[in-house]
Amino acid sequence: MTLSSRNTVFAVLAILSIQAAVLLALGRVPICQCGTIKLWHGDVLSSENSQHILDWYSFTHIIHGFVFYLLGRLLLPNTAVTTRLLLAILLEASWEIVENTSFVIERYRAATISLNYYGDSVVNSVSDALMALLGFVLAYRLPVIATIALELAIEVMLAFWIRDNLTLNIIMLVHPFDAIQGWQAAPPAR
Repeated sequence: MTLSSRNTVFAVLAILSIQAAVLLALGRVPICQCGTIKLWHGDVLSSENSQHILDWYSFTHIIHGFVFYLLGRLLLPNTAVTTRLLLAILLEASWEIVENTSFVIERYRAATISLNYYGDSVVNSVSDALMALLGFVLAYRLPVIATIALELAIEVMLAFWIRDNLTLNIIMLVHPFDAIQGWQAAPPAR
C-alpha cells in the first residue's frame, strides 16, 4: 500500500478542515494574536508559544505519530496502512480539539510549566496534526530501531533545551510532582 493515494489525501484534508472548524467554533484564534505567523517560535515561556506554525512542542507530535503507527500495527495488523493513517490523523485531530478546551488548558497552566499557555492557535493546532502525520509516515518508512532512536533523541533534546518533553508532559498532566515542576522552572543549563 502507498501513502500517496488521492482519496487518502482528500480524507486527511477533510479531517484537518473539520478540526480547524471545530477549533474556530470553540473560540480559538486562527493565528497568533500578535498578528503575525512565524514558521518557528522557540520561546516556550512566552504567550506566543503554540501560536505559530512550529515550536518545540511540534516535536512531541512527531512522537504521537510514532505511537499511532505502533498502535495501528499492533491492534489492526491486517488493515491497510492508509486506513491506519486516517485513524491516526483522526485521533490526533480529536486530541487537538480536546487539548484546546478550557478544562485542559487550565490543567496545563496549573500542573505544568506552561503558565503562559492559552491554547493553540488554529494554525499551530493543524500544524501539530501534520507533525503527527509526519511521525506516522516516518515510522512506516524507517526501520523500528531508527524510529526508537529518533523518539529517544527527541525526548532527550527537549528535556535539555526546554526542560519538558512528551513523557514529562504526560506525567505532569496526570499527577504533578513538585520535584519535576521545580526542575522545569529552573533555567536550562546550556
